[in-house]
Amino acid sequence: MPITSEEMIGWINSRRSMGNLDAPAPTYAQVKTAIECATTAPDHKKLQPWRFIVTQGDARHELGRVLARAAQEKAIQEGEVLSEKDIEKTVNMPLRAPMIITVVTKMQAHQKVPPFEQILSTGAAVQNLILALKAQGYSTVWRTGLLCNEPAVKAYFDVGSNDYVTAFVYTGTSPADEATRKATDIEPLVRFES
Repeated sequence: MPITSEEMIGWINSRRSMGNLDAPAPTYAQVKTAIECATTAPDHKKLQPWRFIVTQGDARHELGRVLARAAQEKAIQEGEVLSEKDIEKTVNMPLRAPMIITVVTKMQAHQKVPPFEQILSTGAAVQNLILALKAQGYSTVWRTGLLCNEPAVKAYFDVGSNDYVTAFVYTGTSPADEATRKATDIEPLVRFES
């Protein structure tokens, strides 16, 4: 039975970011479905600037080591030294969910599509991805942080120097119910003209 527009709007408004996710993670088929939905994002001139890398299982440990290396390199550049506690925390960041879907913006030179449109298209793809995962019963949180575009992280994901790691979508099953969101007062955010 088709859902009503009110049900759809209510469902979208119920989306929440949920940290520290447990197994199960989506299946291969469910991830493919979510990525298919992601690729329906607005995409000027059909450049398909988005790429998706799915990390799960032991690969999360390798990602943690890469993030820690990036943090140490960044600290050295800034004349700082990371504590063992900070390094351990960074190494363990990818373990907060059973799956991480990294979304990359692959920038392309095009006279009619400026870079900001390609980044926004990727952001729209991330939102579609998150909603498609929610529709299949999974929770997510979109994380990036200060390390996502450090050289070590870009190299790990084979991201060019002019490209971007746009999102780490931590994905899994939430051990807690999603909290009800307080309604947003849109009046100061909107201007209608006619």
